[in-house]
Amino acid sequence: MAKSIDVSDLDIYYGDFLAVQGVTMSIKARAVTALIGPSGCGKSTFLRSLNRMHEVIPGARAEGKVVVDGQSLYDPSVDPVAVRRQIGMVFQRPNPFPTMSIYDNVLAGNRLNAKRMKKAEADTIVERSLKGANLWNEVKDRLGKPGMGLSGGQQQRLCIARAIAVEPQVLLMDEPCSALDPISTSAVEDLIHELKADYTIVIVTHNMQQAARVSDDTGFFNLKATGEPGHLVEFNPTKKMFTNPDMESTESYISGRFG
Repeated sequence: MAKSIDVSDLDIYYGDFLAVQGVTMSIKARAVTALIGPSGCGKSTFLRSLNRMHEVIPGARAEGKVVVDGQSLYDPSVDPVAVRRQIGMVFQRPNPFPTMSIYDNVLAGNRLNAKRMKKAEADTIVERSLKGANLWNEVKDRLGKPGMGLSGGQQQRLCIARAIAVEPQVLLMDEPCSALDPISTSAVEDLIHELKADYTIVIVTHNMQQAARVSDDTGFFNLKATGEPGHLVEFNPTKKMFTNPDMESTESYISGRFG
């Protein structure tokens, strides 16, 4: 079941440095939310705070609320590993495990969760996940071959298959197409569009056209000056953001006048 995410007054720190300040937004279930803004304004930091991956960096922490389906993720009783199982992550560069086959790459998360699986069950998960990532027809005859042998675009879809194999509720994507060619990018964008029927998706992108094409809502992050914390300038339906934004700085950024 896809879940909505409610973020309120979120401050994110690296040690004493406040990197992102005071973010409040409601991320809808079964929709794509894009995060845009210039480099270094905290988009990826904010994204990683949504599944508590931010805090794997020593000294990093977050204050404020991130609530998924009524459960506060930063509550002391919450296990961060369980959060990351619920909220999957796809990174900028495709990162299949180099020594593993396509088949084993898909199952990596399930095996990490220490589930003993029968072969039939494993086969079902692999097929379902690769079909879900629009990759099954391309790889079904070479599941035993290394995942690294795939093209960049196929590797990224393999990483998406790996993320959805554990049946998360939310998928976070950190510039998932920035290392890909236009045809692969188009394939991943089509996939994002299909996946939102089952997942809540949050994507960081530097590509304005991509944000306009794939997302339902868009958040624009910026920072007042270098060394200042990033903050959320505006959060609105994507159509409004790209045609009639509330803030002048949003319009300047989207129209390419700065950033």
